[in-house]
Amino acid sequence: MSTGRSGVPAAVKDWAIAVCVAATLVVAGLSENHAATGIDFLGYALLAVGGLALVARRRAPVPVLIVTGLCAVGHQAVGFDVPAVAFLFAVYAAVRAGHRVATVVAAVVMLAALPLVALAQAMSVGEALARSRGALELAWLVAAGAAGEALRQAERRADEAERTREETARRRADEERLHIARELHDSLTHQISIIKVQAGVAVHLARKRGEQVPEALLAIDEAGREAARELRATLEALRDDGKSPPHGLAHVPELVERARTTGLDATLTIGGQRHDVPAAVDRTAYRIVQESLTNIARHAAAATASVRIDYRPDALAIRVDDDGKATPGTAATPGVGLLGMRERVAALGGRLRAEPRSEGGFTVHAELPVDRAS
Repeated sequence: MSTGRSGVPAAVKDWAIAVCVAATLVVAGLSENHAATGIDFLGYALLAVGGLALVARRRAPVPVLIVTGLCAVGHQAVGFDVPAVAFLFAVYAAVRAGHRVATVVAAVVMLAALPLVALAQAMSVGEALARSRGALELAWLVAAGAAGEALRQAERRADEAERTREETARRRADEERLHIARELHDSLTHQISIIKVQAGVAVHLARKRGEQVPEALLAIDEAGREAARELRATLEALRDDGKSPPHGLAHVPELVERARTTGLDATLTIGGQRHDVPAAVDRTAYRIVQESLTNIARHAAAATASVRIDYRPDALAIRVDDDGKATPGTAATPGVGLLGMRERVAALGGRLRAEPRSEGGFTVHAELPVDRAS
């Protein structure tokens, strides 16, 4: 339920205004001391209906304009000389909602109908014009319409200002993102490229001379390659303008296939009935698989790895197992990648378990709720 700035629900305000206007009109009708006849009860009913119709002025301003106008003409026709207060409120609401043409047409019809109603009551032309109070009613109608138009313009300017602020903030964020991408590219890409090239040359020369390549040198070579890939992916993410789709579950098979090219016997299993998941869950699932396979290649010394993704009605489960050197007695080193996974999962309200397996090797198990993330 929408509320105003005061915190009072809009529906409560609408009902309060409608009831107050209806009560005021009925009291004004009673002050004329009409007799308790059937036609007078009709007049009181028209006064009450005209006021109570204002409760729907936000949802249906034009129908309310028509109803209040008919009620005003009706109670004038049965002899209740009561100002058309409800119609003025309806004019204000209709103009505020942007229905200016309909409001002008209704106002013109109203101003023309009131003298005709008076003439129909066998009055003289002078009495009819006097009773209709044409100039005064026109002034009130113009005032109500002007108030509605002024508030409509003020709300439109406020909406435009809000959109401008959002666009400015988005543009500044994009500029800062691109600045960070340029800084990372200029400062890190060159240095990592040198490390990767030098390590590759050293490994090539050692093998060419038939020497045993030191494990440390192989680790540097592999780390340089992986760092270059990670930096490239980071720069792509920073430069992403939102137009190209980010990596998600659809790209997990590519990750597994890429892991196989390194000599790892990697498999992928999809369980459950596939269904669409929120974009945040889609991206996080991809990152979990990517980081898990990267850690296996770097640290696990594993021969096999299995990736399983289970689609559940209320969650998406991701499990990555390997048969590496991790044992139940060893504690997992909380590296940057693992911490990043935990932060991503926690942000979605999910759970992450990353620990050695009882039968040896390491397991990463994440559950991402799809309802809460959406």
